[in-house]
Amino acid sequence: MFVPQKLDTNAVSLYLRDWLPGFDKPITAQKFNTGQSNPTFLLETCVGNYVLRQKPPGVLLKSAHAVDREFRVQKALAGSDIPVAKMHVLCIDSSVIGSDFYVMEHIQGRNFNDPKMSEISNHSRTAIIKNMNRVLAALHAVDIDTLKLNDFGPPGNYLERQIRRWTKQYCASETQNIPAMNILIQRLKLEMPIDDGQRALVHGDYRIDNLIFESAGTECLAVLDWELSTIGHPYADLASVIMQWQLPSNRDARGLSGIDRGALGLPSDTEFVEEYCELRGLDTIENFQFFLGFSFFRMAAIIQGVLKRALDGNASNPERALKMGSLVSTFADDGLKALDQKTITFN
Repeated sequence: MFVPQKLDTNAVSLYLRDWLPGFDKPITAQKFNTGQSNPTFLLETCVGNYVLRQKPPGVLLKSAHAVDREFRVQKALAGSDIPVAKMHVLCIDSSVIGSDFYVMEHIQGRNFNDPKMSEISNHSRTAIIKNMNRVLAALHAVDIDTLKLNDFGPPGNYLERQIRRWTKQYCASETQNIPAMNILIQRLKLEMPIDDGQRALVHGDYRIDNLIFESAGTECLAVLDWELSTIGHPYADLASVIMQWQLPSNRDARGLSGIDRGALGLPSDTEFVEEYCELRGLDTIENFQFFLGFSFFRMAAIIQGVLKRALDGNASNPERALKMGSLVSTFADDGLKALDQKTITFN
């Protein structure tokens, strides 16, 4: 669960002692081994635990790793139908520990890195996925004006903006020519559906491993890793769930391809999407194949950036970063396969 990583605990304590209890005495810090983006640490103090999430040090791609946005959106969601950790302190003074960071509540619960969730019963798996779906539908129903998040992302043309952004970031971190990725980028630009005007708060990386559940139950206690959150199209989040499930079921990809989901109490892609539609009162979802292809593209661009950071020496988990980086072409191929499917419409 933890890997070695340096964090100046003296500097952290000196800064936080005026803000939070427990930092007037020595603390320990352990880095979580999950995640490939913003380094995340468990802080153990004499009065309890906290979690510190830090912007990676070194040269970064523009607009990436914005911990201030993570802090803002989770603080805004406090008390809503979306479970989030309590935000404590945001520090945008990079002189303290070398980069911006924030400190939040440590949620006690369980986290599943693999959607098969082999360690629990079929009944629990079914209930957990239903709660995952419920929280996603609730997220897309929040009133962004009431939460004062209307300016959290530009209005309109979400897909166009996202494809432009991730193409730019992919090119900036490119380490080799991948023909499938070049073709996928061109097809996404050419086959983009007309903007239907839907505008919601989106998580950007909604997967089972970014959720914390009760230690002995199935309720979702917190949604984590809001780095990619913005105002965008809700179907992109929905497609992110399906994208992960369509990946190979090996240790690195952690998907459900080839798995008998029914035997495990897990829904099919169609069952999950139809339940989402029921929760949100939707009659239909059109052009889902495009959102799915986009999700594969975005993840390919993200892991290419992770690979580049590993090669540059500032990845959060270098060993896993190199393994994930080798999958860029696989994600690109899967993105093309998604686009090649006949129009997917859920009624």
